[in-house]
Amino acid sequence: LENKVSLKRGDRVVLVQSGAQFPDEPLLKGMESYYSVVPISGVPAEDNRYRRNQNPVPKPPIDKTLRLTAAKAGAKTMVVYWGVLEAGSEEHGTKIISWVPVVGKLVPDEKQKMRIRLKAAVIDVATGMWRFVIPEVYDDTRTSARINREESDQGQVARLKAKAYEALVKELLKRFN
Repeated sequence: LENKVSLKRGDRVVLVQSGAQFPDEPLLKGMESYYSVVPISGVPAEDNRYRRNQNPVPKPPIDKTLRLTAAKAGAKTMVVYWGVLEAGSEEHGTKIISWVPVVGKLVPDEKQKMRIRLKAAVIDVATGMWRFVIPEVYDDTRTSARINREESDQGQVARLKAKAYEALVKELLKRFN
């Protein structure tokens, strides 16, 4: 059986970020340059099957619910994606002992490594057939000081996501056009 998943420029496509209320803006914008994008929530509706003292109401599987939603939106294709952000800290020599005078300066004391892995399932709404697209893994290393660590980490995450999302859009265009 041949895998009949298609995605052409200009197609209406439903975009879902697994576990998120709304897809990340950088990917949404990147995809809107080539497709007519309908963003929907990747957060499943509450599941009451395992609650006590209630009659369980059988719910359709999430994939069928998403495909029905996509069909109602007039999309033939759905892109469901998820990512894993991984971080690793590497202690910098100044973390142990630092006898450096600090006058209006930030002493970098930690090197943080992060990487992002994305996966996307491109799904034919009518048949449920799918193909995986896995773009290149991106990593980044930054040195930060305690005073600006949170801001530095957030910037690092944003840069990694932007690179990964751009790579995903390029991979979709290459694979399906």
